[in-house]
Amino acid sequence: MESLDRQLPKIEEMIERKQWHNLRDFLSEQPAQDIADFLTEFDQDNRIVVFRLLSRPLATEVFSHLEPGHKDGLIQDLSREETRYLLDHLPPDDRTDFFEELPGLAIQRLLNLLSPEELKESRKLLGFPKESVGRLMTPDYVAVREHWTIAQALEHIRRVGRESETINWVFVIDDSWHLLDEIELKQFIFAEPTEVVKHLMNESVASISAYEDREKAVEMMQHYDVNVLPVVDSDGVLLGIVTVDDVLDVAEEEATEDFHLTAAVKPLKTSYREMGVLPLYRKRVVWLAALLLINLASGGVIAFYEETLTSAITLAFFIPLLMASAGNTGAQSATLVVRAIATGDLPLNQWLQTVVREMGVGLLLGSTLGFAGWWFGLFKGGVKIALIVSTAMLAVVLVTNIIGVVIPLLLTKLDIDPAVASSPLITSIADVSCLFIYFTIATMVLG
Repeated sequence: MESLDRQLPKIEEMIERKQWHNLRDFLSEQPAQDIADFLTEFDQDNRIVVFRLLSRPLATEVFSHLEPGHKDGLIQDLSREETRYLLDHLPPDDRTDFFEELPGLAIQRLLNLLSPEELKESRKLLGFPKESVGRLMTPDYVAVREHWTIAQALEHIRRVGRESETINWVFVIDDSWHLLDEIELKQFIFAEPTEVVKHLMNESVASISAYEDREKAVEMMQHYDVNVLPVVDSDGVLLGIVTVDDVLDVAEEEATEDFHLTAAVKPLKTSYREMGVLPLYRKRVVWLAALLLINLASGGVIAFYEETLTSAITLAFFIPLLMASAGNTGAQSATLVVRAIATGDLPLNQWLQTVVREMGVGLLLGSTLGFAGWWFGLFKGGVKIALIVSTAMLAVVLVTNIIGVVIPLLLTKLDIDPAVASSPLITSIADVSCLFIYFTIATMVLG
């Protein structure tokens, strides 16, 4: 498969020469994901021309792979009939995801274009809380009754399976649509036609509530090593399924969001390439202003201990050394804890063991760096300075290591994303703590 850079000139040449038949044939051979990438490179006029050359099923698939901003722009250029077909044939979960990015009036306008059946389905999905599993699920699945024979079940699968998101797993329900079990398709294939579905059941199905956070779906799929997860309501009624491709998208979004937060940037809702200067400015300036206020405290500590600093100006030489060690230590421990919380490796009920363990780690790290600080201080200012630097280094590393652990745990307890305990935030708090500890020890030693 040729790269995007090499294929784009071919497409642009066919557009320029108006070779529509050749372009249609060329596009029909390309993966939908690649066509979506092509469309983002064209101006508005060429984008709609190319999109209209696609067959309707291919156009629907391509649309589902576009970024929200491009979807909205494309919809505005399509006719009502084209939009109606596109929305009607989008997978329900993709359609819901698209609607979530639009303002209320735009959603209502597009809902009016849907068929009654699709409208009912979309309103149902949009009724679940934002970022819940209910918004993520698709109601396109295959379900059979426990009292059916294998022959009846296979006939039903052949009849409705074409519209299903996946048929690798078939779900067993009772007459009230309660979920009873899930069975692999291959078990139906190898079973005797006269056998009853109930005989294939072991009733060990794992399901998730439609109101759960979508991150829970990621955790459950990883834990149970499955690629399909049934979604139920509070009474155990089967509402839909979540598939591995949806979960991979969620995992990527959550990882990207955490990555942004750890850099003290408000998460981007669209791709970086599509963001303008002002939106990027707004995403970053709030955090930077907040951190600026925290850093002002560092200047206040230095001003408060101005007399101590003046009496031994050599102390100033070690301020960058101690602040760097404090920030790095806090950022290390925070990163480890945030990741452990995110993967479920660190339950909140183990907070005390975690803090005690990190105190031990902090003591070892502080002793090692304090030993090095002793020799630096001795070389630069003598025994008293060496004592101040080494003791401060031990205390600073110990305290900031604990800060890096406690803040993410506390944020999680308050139902705040622990990724907010970003490296810049931890570093700023560590700087203030470092200076206070350093000058307090220096004052005590120097009298």
